Parts: sequence; C-alpha cells; structure tokens
Amino acid sequence: MLKMRNTLILIGMLMTPLAHSATQVSIGIGFPNVSIGINIPTYPQLVAVPGYPVYYAPRMQANYFFYDGMYWVFQGDNWYASSWYNGPWQYVEPYDVPAYVLRVPVRYYRSPPSYFRAWRSDAPPRWGNHWGRDWEQHRSGWDRWDRRTAPAPAPLPSYQKQYSGNHYPRQVEQRALQQERYRYQSRDPVVRKQYQERYQERSEQRAPDWPNRQGASEDRRFRLQQDMQHSPRQQYGPSAPRSQSQLRGGENAQRSGPASPQAGRPQDWERSSSHPVRRTVM
Repeated sequence: MLKMRNTLILIGMLMTPLAHSATQVSIGIGFPNVSIGINIPTYPQLVAVPGYPVYYAPRMQANYFFYDGMYWVFQGDNWYASSWYNGPWQYVEPYDVPAYVLRVPVRYYRSPPSYFRAWRSDAPPRWGNHWGRDWEQHRSGWDRWDRRTAPAPAPLPSYQKQYSGNHYPRQVEQRALQQERYRYQSRDPVVRKQYQERYQERSEQRAPDWPNRQGASEDRRFRLQQDMQHSPRQQYGPSAPRSQSQLRGGENAQRSGPASPQAGRPQDWERSSSHPVRRTVM
C-alpha cells in the first residue's frame, strides 16, 4: 500500500510541471509560420521604452516588443514578427529587422541570451559582433541616429484585448479585423515591406486560379469536340445505318476531290492513349 502511494505521488510530481509548461509553450503552426516556444493567453501589458518608438512587455519572460503596428519577438537567436499579439509568427531575416527594434537597450530584453551579459545594459545589443561583418556592412549606421528625430510610438491595437483563448481569431480572420479596427498605417518602409509580403503571400496561396482554369477547360472542350468530329467512333456491334446527311456528305466529298490512292484497301483503327491512329492494311 505504501509503495502504491509513493508511486502515485511520484506520478503527480512528474505531471505537474508538464501541465504548467503547457501554458507557456505554443504548438507549431507550420511553414511559413513557426512555433516560437511561447504562448500568450491574453493581451500583454505593453510599456513604451523611454526615448524610443518601441514598446516592451515588462511582465513577460520573453524578449517581446511592439513597433510601428507589429509585434516583434527575439527568441532562440532569431527574430519573428506578427500583426497579432499571439501570432502566428513569421521568421524575419536579420537584414530585415527594423533599426528602431535593434536599437532597444539590453535592459529591456526580459529573457536575454547569455552572451548579452557582457554588454552594457543601457546600450543596444552588439548585433554586428553577433551576426558578422557582412551584416554590419549591409546595415551600416543602424546604431547611429538623432534621438530628437525619433517618431512617436504607434498606437497600440487595444481592440485585440477582447480576443483571447477560444475567441482568438484564426489567421484568415485576422487581416479583416485589422483593417476594420486598426486604421494605423506603418511609416517604416521595412515594416511596410514585411506586412505587404506577409499578406500578399497569403492571398496568393488562397486565391483560386479561375481564369487559367476556365481557359484550360474551354481548350479541353474544344479539342474533345474536334476529336469527336474527325475521329470515327469505335463500334462494338452491327454498324448503325448512316443518316441521309451523312450519305450526302459522303457523296459531296467524292465529287469534290479525286479518289485517295489508298481507296479500296481495307482499313482498321488503332487506339492510342490520346488520339485514334488509322492503319492501312496492305
């Protein structure tokens, strides 16, 4: 009896962390959207980073930001973006991360990688050291800017607060809600490019190819009619009597042109995969 009780206690201890982690780990959503290892059941608290047009989530154990109408997460050494607070998330190339997101000081990363610890907390991460010389040459000047020219933070899409849990919209519904409830237009060209490419790709995947399908269908119908007009039908019984129009057509054909050199020779028909082939028996 004591052994059974200890076994039950051990099972309960093992199941408890699994149940707790289920609220923290998200389920993969498939390419091009990916699982980033976090799940946000309700709209997070977002606070503006002083002097930056960027918000961060102080109560989340994640490197979670909001900038210019989109959410940005640095997770597992990669950047991801979404127009909704709990995804779906899409991978962002290091070359395409907005400069103002890269400029956020280290102290606002709530779950920083271990290599961040060697860097100043009041300065941005040393992305050039991390991503290499090619990236640094491509994004030259990302860490040099006039703070007085920084734009104002974009308004938060607070309407998303009412969508959580089972009421969180599917991806196909998110854009319609975004266009209806959030009229802000991104000002950063990098963000606009991300947004346009994201929804353009989705639209192309969903849009049916009706013109091509209709043209192909009409083309197949035309070829079928031509085959039926110019190819004899295969008969599996006594030949049906010819109609008067067919007889007249045959007579007109004989009058209009000379007889074929193959006339009078028996012919049969071989059927291939696409068109019947006439074979003359010598």
